[in-house]
Formats: sequence, C-alpha cells, structure tokens
Amino acid sequence: MAYYNNKKEPTPEVETNIWSCTSDDCAGWMREDFTFEETPACPLCQSKMEKGVKTLPQIN
Repeated sequence: MAYYNNKKEPTPEVETNIWSCTSDDCAGWMREDFTFEETPACPLCQSKMEKGVKTLPQIN
C-alpha cells in the first residue's frame, strides 16, 4: 500500500517475550528467541535477567 510522500506502511507491533536486566543501573534486554541459554546473563553488565513482555515491531 502506498502512503503520502512515499512513506512505507508501519511495521505491525506484537507482544514479545523478552529477558530484561535486573540491575537498576542497566537498561539491557533481549528477545527471548535470540538467547541460547535457559537463564542468560546480561550481555552488558553480566547481571541476572528476568522474563518479561514488551510490545516490539514484528520480525519475520
């Protein structure tokens, strides 16, 4: 579908399972589908991570 001024159709957003960092000083998070471990450590600060849900653009 074409939009005014050649803008593309917006990407649909869906609720996505994520892992988020538990450290107050870190804002790290990652999609659950992109982890290889059962309970990953934060790639930025190595703190524990907890499961959560975020509304993110859909990835095909």
